[in-house]
Amino acid sequence: MTDDSRARILKTALTLFAERGYHAVSVREIAEQVSLTKTAVLYHFPSKSDIVAALVEPLLADSGALLESVRRLPDPPARRWAVLEGLLDIWLRHSALLRMQMQDQALSADDATYARLRDIALTAQDLIAGPEAGFAERVRAAQVYAALSDPVVIFADHPAAELREAILDGAQRLLDTPRPPRSEHRGHRPAETPHRRPNRGRPGAMTAAMVESARRMRDSGDYAVDEIAAELGVSRATVYRHLTAAGDNADA
Repeated sequence: MTDDSRARILKTALTLFAERGYHAVSVREIAEQVSLTKTAVLYHFPSKSDIVAALVEPLLADSGALLESVRRLPDPPARRWAVLEGLLDIWLRHSALLRMQMQDQALSADDATYARLRDIALTAQDLIAGPEAGFAERVRAAQVYAALSDPVVIFADHPAAELREAILDGAQRLLDTPRPPRSEHRGHRPAETPHRRPNRGRPGAMTAAMVESARRMRDSGDYAVDEIAAELGVSRATVYRHLTAAGDNADA
């Protein structure tokens, strides 16, 4: 029940923050929406800023894990596009957080969170610019990075796949460099984010039959990893881990 209450608080808070802005929403309002007392909400989150920290943690951790993984790619163009596609995928999943940030810069209010967001931005821009980039290349990388997030919020009512391709097409035009085939820079997503609470009821292992099913679904080209995970009742990280252990590229 405690985990359920915590999840309901976070879900409700995110909706209210995204709609009205962080500063316009009180802890009491959140409590009323989830039919809890203010004291009960504060039991889970001692302050409103703690709610924001919990909301943004998955985005920060996913972004950090992505960048750490991308650093290991040997080819600079592959690193560039792995960063662009990977961060865009993360931001599309967390579009409500971006909307909340656009409302009143709430994610930057906490010093520690701001520092992590800044580090992610600087690291991503370095990877986009590439090694030995000059001033003009670094400026262009910063422009491309900045151009990823606003469309996610402004055009949130469009199909995600269509929006994703339009944003990446714009990035390619800004960079004026060819976008390599996806197979050349896949495998950049983090295998797992250990800070997250485990999804209750989802097994952390797959049987040989499940792995084979996952492989067939992946090879068909009709299923994204998220869809494979949902179909098999496991987490996305579990799918990645088992296909990788079997010598496959889960994103191929």
